Amino acid sequence: MQKKVFQLLVDNTSGVLSRISGLFSRRGYNIESITAGVTADPNYTRITIVASGDDEILDQIEKQVAKLEDVRDIKELKPESSVYRELALIKVKADATVRQHIIQLSDVFRANIVDVSAEALVVELTGNQSKIEAFLNLLEGYEILELARTGIAGLGRGTDNITYLP
Repeated sequence: MQKKVFQLLVDNTSGVLSRISGLFSRRGYNIESITAGVTADPNYTRITIVASGDDEILDQIEKQVAKLEDVRDIKELKPESSVYRELALIKVKADATVRQHIIQLSDVFRANIVDVSAEALVVELTGNQSKIEAFLNLLEGYEILELARTGIAGLGRGTDNITYLP
């Protein structure tokens, strides 16, 4: 099994995300992550989907999604010609004895401490999936109280592959 990252430009209408995710569930396709947000033009939404499967399934996903009425453009974001980022918020149990060590680890990863209490820290980390996984692996000796991850957002590099919609 392999993963592909698809970038969709869709009409910014109610239910569009539901229709896209419904296609995946009806066909039994797996979504690893999905992110959506309005573009510079409020008429359109950019959706980034990470899907997994064999080549045949991934090709079928791309063709089926492209047929949906709201989808204006779909393209694969290949790792060598794209930028991917993910946001993670990690609440770590941290009393005064371990707080400084977690702060030092966060500094190494250029993460931000966005909340501090007597019992916990909330760390904000942005980067590719491997950076976030590496940070989480270093926190294995600590108790992670809560974890929220956004999933991948991505854009192609440069100006060669931009889709302009009317």
